[in-house]
Amino acid sequence: MNMSRVALAAVVAWVVDGVYGFAVYGKALEGEFARYPGVFRPMEAVMGNLPLMFAGGLVAMFAVAYIYAKGYEGGSGVQEGLRFGILMAVFLVGYVLVGNYVVMNVGRRISAYMAVAGVVEWIVVGITLGIVYKPVAAGKTVHV
Repeated sequence: MNMSRVALAAVVAWVVDGVYGFAVYGKALEGEFARYPGVFRPMEAVMGNLPLMFAGGLVAMFAVAYIYAKGYEGGSGVQEGLRFGILMAVFLVGYVLVGNYVVMNVGRRISAYMAVAGVVEWIVVGITLGIVYKPVAAGKTVHV
């Protein structure tokens, strides 16, 4: 496993995910979140916590990039990344978003928006990882 490529893929995916998150969750869905003030913080409060969110996201992207690299099967980067992104999206929707809908007092519309946004987000992240990560060339050994 090429750990420098894992780290690079994690950082690039983190940046891409941050841009996606700002556009979709920070702008496009902002009004929908505002309909649930008992569930979601107002944007001003979110802004004060952004460093924590970004730090957590970076740590998570290192874990996700490592998982991606461990499962890399040698195909095209885009194809491998798409497959990985779809699997992560299925996990997100099934485990997190459905669970949140069941226990949180939110409507179906915002749950559906979050599901669609999450699926697209993880496909984008997966493809980004696939484009950036390159395995160690055959015959070379990297010690971790």
